[in-house]
Amino acid sequence: MADLYGQSGDDKRPTEVPAIRWEEPPEGPVLVLLDQTRLPAEEVELVCTDASALVEAIGSLAVRGAPLLGIAGAYGVALAAARGFAVDEAADALAGARPTAVNLSVGVRRARDAYQAEVAKGGGPEQGARAALAAARQLHREDAEASTRMAQHGLALLGELLPGGGHRILTHCNTGALVSGGEGTAFAVALAAHRAGQLRRLWVDETRPLLQGARLTAYEAARRGMAYTLLTDNAAGSLFAAGEVDAVLIGADRIAADGSVANKVGSYPLAVLARYHHVPFIVVAPVTTVDPHTPDGASIEVEQRPGFEVTEMAAPQAPVSGAGGGIPVAPLGTQAYNPAFDVTPPELVTAIVTEEGVVSPVTADGLAELCARSGRAATG
Repeated sequence: MADLYGQSGDDKRPTEVPAIRWEEPPEGPVLVLLDQTRLPAEEVELVCTDASALVEAIGSLAVRGAPLLGIAGAYGVALAAARGFAVDEAADALAGARPTAVNLSVGVRRARDAYQAEVAKGGGPEQGARAALAAARQLHREDAEASTRMAQHGLALLGELLPGGGHRILTHCNTGALVSGGEGTAFAVALAAHRAGQLRRLWVDETRPLLQGARLTAYEAARRGMAYTLLTDNAAGSLFAAGEVDAVLIGADRIAADGSVANKVGSYPLAVLARYHHVPFIVVAPVTTVDPHTPDGASIEVEQRPGFEVTEMAAPQAPVSGAGGGIPVAPLGTQAYNPAFDVTPPELVTAIVTEEGVVSPVTADGLAELCARSGRAATG
């Protein structure tokens, strides 16, 4: 079990490579991504010159995380428009790259709508491309602002539920700056607690099979000087039993109208454990993650990932022989069940924290009211 101690409130704010950025070199506009599959061993950037390259990056998880996927999708439409490619074709390919993450289709739609509106007014493709880029940049700014507000609401909620500070927070997957235009969703709340001197320990699920917790959340926590401990996913139960968890904080890839939450596979078992041990289970996500058109959890399409992600282990600079380019850890021909997400029913969720406020208890009416306040019902 990897362990790191940090000084409470000591936020190092390191110089970071942005998870995503738009650049305009002489040879034409490009979208530059921090390749998250290479972290934490090395910080390598991918340069996308067209939407198809971005679709490939999304599929490989080089760029990932619901809010960032929305931003990437919007920039992808702008890139197609600026490069003179078919915008509708690019938008359709981008929106379908990861079906569970609703933010991706939201971002794509915003940029495509901006492009089409400009063209409908008589503007040419160049003006349409500028409109799409402006929409993408606006979404990027909005997400950064939403991240700050979610952190504030989440920290206040922790203070209400767990007065006195000294929080021991368990998190799953990665929900920090690597998934956001700002400092993230659930991780941003933990970071706010750290800055306020209220975080005693961040428990980091390694998050199999692709280890986003071990590779990415631990990477971000270490760079922020936070006190964190890494654990295997199947060690969470013993951690709860020992009374070492005060709250669970996770993100979301899609929240149905009834409050069902699709998030990285392994989230649902944590909700069951949290309920049994009377520990708050808190979901932190922007309002764009709420999908009013998906009525319930059973209606959420859960992405199925390739089996080799389970039957092989990726190890940098190691000899590989598996079909997916990794080291085989199961007999050749082994079939694997590999859903990318699972769905937690609303009755197991203590609260959903958004930039517009907190919904608790989690009900369809509460979410509908939240969406109405934000205008999400009309634009979703």
